[in-house]
Amino acid sequence: MRPGDVDDEGAYARAGGRLPGDPVPDPGLGLDDEPQPQPSPPPGPSRRRPGYGRAFVHALPVLLIVVAILYDIFTPRYFTAGPLYTAAPLVAAPLYSRRGTALTGVAVVVAVIGLQLGKGVIHYVDSLTELITIATVAVLAVIVNGLVRRSSERLVSVREIAEAAQRAVLPQPAERIAGFEIAVCYEAAQADAFIGGDLYAVQDSARGVRLIVGDVRGKGMGAVAAVAVVIGAFREAAEQEATLEAVAQRLERALAREGTRRDGLDAFEGFTTAVLAELPHGGGAVRIVNRGHPPPLLLYADGTLGPLPARESALPLGMGELGVWPDRAEEVAFPGGATLLLYTDGLTEARDAKGEFYDPQARLAGRAFPHPATLLDTLAEDVRRHSGGGMADDMALLAVRRPRRGDHDHCHEP
Repeated sequence: MRPGDVDDEGAYARAGGRLPGDPVPDPGLGLDDEPQPQPSPPPGPSRRRPGYGRAFVHALPVLLIVVAILYDIFTPRYFTAGPLYTAAPLVAAPLYSRRGTALTGVAVVVAVIGLQLGKGVIHYVDSLTELITIATVAVLAVIVNGLVRRSSERLVSVREIAEAAQRAVLPQPAERIAGFEIAVCYEAAQADAFIGGDLYAVQDSARGVRLIVGDVRGKGMGAVAAVAVVIGAFREAAEQEATLEAVAQRLERALAREGTRRDGLDAFEGFTTAVLAELPHGGGAVRIVNRGHPPPLLLYADGTLGPLPARESALPLGMGELGVWPDRAEEVAFPGGATLLLYTDGLTEARDAKGEFYDPQARLAGRAFPHPATLLDTLAEDVRRHSGGGMADDMALLAVRRPRRGDHDHCHEP
């Protein structure tokens, strides 16, 4: 094992980036504010105020019973609060435990019997029918409670499986690999989703640290399968191939082979836009191969930044049948203190209420960040504010910083 290599569990334990499902950073950090170290992030908006709404909903069955009793007491004998009594156990069913739901039903039945006895109407047919109806609803509420609890348990299990799959397909890289500081961030457009068609991977090799950020065409499980194929092929190729161009060709062949195995490209996510980068050990440069992907950004220590567009256009991975030409890696200087930002189009296609796209160059210009994790946390939160929390596409971010000479050799605590 080389000094920069780490196992997956160790990588996750020392991760400096953030994945879906991890705690969200302080939303108060803006692009115009200098980030300050804090012992722990302050609570988000949902934690700043007590959960009055949640407390009210939880107390609603009791309130319904109280209101129903008062209604029966202060109204003529032939008026009834039957709808309120029946509503109480039904509201309790998804909120309370089975015991709590049963106790609510018992309380309702006892209250109705007591009030009917007090009014002297329990022997009437209408009163007896009301009592039977309320008791039946109370029993049904207990049954509904059992169904809801089983569904909740299955949902928790599904979420745990999704998180495990997400960690397996997109493992968190180590915060430091071969002297480079690294952070990642994944934001899913779909609520409660953990993984989609965006991907990233970092692999140390004898020829340098190699990176990939990509975006698979399509959604759903087909896209997830394509992500697994691309990342698996990348990790193997990054270890074995002598050049970054050869790595790209290995990915091309892997997607073509998978498309054939799945009875054609239409049955498999047919292409993947991707940008590959290589950071040679001990060098001050970065090599890039871009296959139809948004160009990376290079942020310098003084706050200036610029895109790294490909000089020659290239087709996305998996579209080799439309044209064959050799990949050409482009090399640019990567000085100490600079940060390389790779991203998917979920970043640049995020729109605000006026339909304006998010412009990372304009938002990051003049800003300097002490660590890649700080950059990604700030950037992700700014995109959420820009889009109002309604992103149209998944967003994957990967940032790599080359420390300057004299920087302290310690891990950043996000």
